[in-house]
Parts: sequence; structure tokens; C-alpha cells
Amino acid sequence: MVLRRSSTEKNKEKKPVKVKKQSKVKKDAEIKGKNPQEKEKKSKKTKIEKLETVEESKSGRPKDEVVVYPEMDFESREIDPQDSQVLIGPPTLTRFERARIIGARSLQLSLGAPTLVDSSKKFNDTISIAVEELNLKVLPISIRRILPNGLYQDIPIDWLK
Repeated sequence: MVLRRSSTEKNKEKKPVKVKKQSKVKKDAEIKGKNPQEKEKKSKKTKIEKLETVEESKSGRPKDEVVVYPEMDFESREIDPQDSQVLIGPPTLTRFERARIIGARSLQLSLGAPTLVDSSKKFNDTISIAVEELNLKVLPISIRRILPNGLYQDIPIDWLK
């Protein structure tokens, strides 16, 4: 349950102020030896209004501010490749796929994975080794390209140009 302040309170403070119930005010006033009516006057002078309760959604926002879309039910299905042909997306690696593969392989190499290319060449860093492995297409990696309706195709790197 979310407690909401009135517009006059929002300008004064950022934290909500809870209003005590009448019976609790009387008990507090009796304990302190003050008149309960004086206590009520003080609360009126500070312009504290009762807090409104608003129904809460899962996100913590009021329900009238939340838009809920019906869920789409679809099943993931693989497209059967025909003669090692790329059916989803371009027939080459995209720059995003290339960057992700090189970054992942570079991380593996930096953590001690064995190289898949001839190490007689002088490489300065793991990124250049990963680029060379990708260019020679020796990495045993497949790329999964997914369509919004749930269809996907797993494409080995050696199929891509």
C-alpha cells in the first residue's frame, strides 16, 4: 500500500508524514498532561491532512498509471537449414556479432584458454589472437539469430562469409 500526500505537503517535505489517529492523540495528550484539543489545533496549524491510500501494482506505481499489455504466447522453433544456407539475417557477420565473438574469445584467452591458431606469429594481445581465429574460421561457435515470432536459426561461423 502506498501513502500519498496532498499537494500542499509535497512542496514542504519529501518524506510523508503520518497522521496519528484520534484515540492515540488523546492517549498521548493524557500522558503528557496536555489537553487533546490543543494537540488537534497544532496539527491543524501545520496543515497536515490525512493521507490517501492508493492501490499498488507490482511496480509500486498506482494502477491507473500502469499500462498492462496482454502476453504473447509463442513457442521457440528452429528453422531447418537447407544446404548450409543462412535464412535469417544477412549472409555475413554483423558488426555486433563480430564484436561479441571477439570480446568473448579474448576473455577466454586472457583466462588461459588454448589458442586455436599457430602461435609462431607474434601477437601483442588476446584481441589480435581472437581476431585472427575469427578470420580463419577455426572457432567452434554458432550464432543464434531469433525472429520476434519465436523462430530461430543456429548458424555456424563457417557458413558466414
